[in-house]
Amino acid sequence: MPNACAICCEIVLAVLLPPLGVCLSHGCCTVEFLICLLLTCLGYLPGIIYALYIIVFANREEYFDEHRRPLYAPAYSG
Repeated sequence: MPNACAICCEIVLAVLLPPLGVCLSHGCCTVEFLICLLLTCLGYLPGIIYALYIIVFANREEYFDEHRRPLYAPAYSG
């Protein structure tokens, strides 16, 4: 589980550039990232709303496998 500073940085990035915040929290080339990118292209506000929802409310534990881990997460040792 990321610490509070990492989540706050993701929220700030989600307001400034929504796909970047989603990319840091759930990884690149995921469905969440592509949806956020599409919503941001269609309208900036829907992209922000979706990015904040994904960062704050989505369950992060299901994304922590070796292929889909976020950039800041350490690799598994076992």
